Amino acid sequence: MKKPIQHSMARRSAAHDYSRPGIYHVTLHVAEGMGQPLGAVESREDGTVGVKLTAVGAAVERELLTAITAHYPMVAVDAYVVMPEHLHFILMVSGNIVSRNGRATHLGQVIAGFKKGCNRAFWAITGQTPPGAVPNQTPPPPGKPAATVCGGLPAAPPAALAPAALAPAPAASRPPSSGSTGRQPLFAYGYCDVMPIDAEQLETQRAYIKDNPRSRWLRSHDRDRLQTQRGGIDTALSPAALRGFLQRECPPALVAPDVLDGIERRLLLADGKVTCDSYGDRALLRHRLLPVVCHRRDSSRFAQQKARCLDEAAHGAVLVSARIAKGEQEIIDEAVRHGFPVALIADNGFPAVYHPSTGRTALCAEGRLLLLTPWQYQYRGKNDQVFVPFCKTMNCVAQALCRLKDDWWRNNI
Repeated sequence: MKKPIQHSMARRSAAHDYSRPGIYHVTLHVAEGMGQPLGAVESREDGTVGVKLTAVGAAVERELLTAITAHYPMVAVDAYVVMPEHLHFILMVSGNIVSRNGRATHLGQVIAGFKKGCNRAFWAITGQTPPGAVPNQTPPPPGKPAATVCGGLPAAPPAALAPAALAPAPAASRPPSSGSTGRQPLFAYGYCDVMPIDAEQLETQRAYIKDNPRSRWLRSHDRDRLQTQRGGIDTALSPAALRGFLQRECPPALVAPDVLDGIERRLLLADGKVTCDSYGDRALLRHRLLPVVCHRRDSSRFAQQKARCLDEAAHGAVLVSARIAKGEQEIIDEAVRHGFPVALIADNGFPAVYHPSTGRTALCAEGRLLLLTPWQYQYRGKNDQVFVPFCKTMNCVAQALCRLKDDWWRNNI
């Protein structure tokens, strides 16, 4: 039997054969202590935001656009962006990965070869190449320009993007080198890959790559709204009160003691009460807050509930919802289309580095969206289900934040 390929890079999918055709969204980070050697995010006169590449960044871009396909014709670069300290690119692999000399290989070797080419250029630019040595750079294929428009980057050639070459860092200030060469590698060990499973996910990832510079620029100029804020939100909801709520709202079979214990372990707690992390403008919490929860028993009165919610939002209220049921989605989406501010309860915690989608980031920047989560972050696979008690918990948190029951729309408030 053929021995399975053992991939040495970080965060690989154990069940996937990386030597076969596929689509891969790859992320690489520069080595620790390098700062931002690839460029700087800038706002341009035409209103767009992009990255002004350094000489090193331009060399990385050239390597990305020419060397990978030159060595592996079945691997093509789709969308990409070179950021100041990392880069994203999507690789389209149309056939089994085979090197130019006919040797079967896998994605890890493709990335390793790309890194080697970047290292040679980086060492030459920063004076880490011995005198007289010439870095091995793959020329562009015949008839192809040195840089192409991809991932929303400008169509200027690399020379126009790159200022003067980076000056070599003093020996004492350079990060410790790795390996026996005594030279600092440009990129950190390994890489991260995400494999989109359908066309919609692929388009989402292309949009994420294209919007990376703009998102960075927004975050750097609006740190209060566009960064995760931990805790500090008092829901006044105790775990005991939540248990009582779930036992009233859910069938007994769904709220066994171990289920309730599991929910409590996931919650963010402070001073014995549920709290929330947030992303967006917390000033929205100072408005009049109204929970939006749609129940099947009220389906015949949905039009009344929707009209009441939108009318209150038009008069300055902020609608708060987990946006789980179709009715909740319809009401919240309609409110957003009308420009009304909303607060959404997320079904997972925010990781250490959290970036919402392009659309949500824009709404947060405009002060029209606040994302809230009562959960600690936990990795979940795409097919992992969110169960009824979990959803009911988020509905309970929405009501606790508003200090109001979800049937408010039936009455005068």
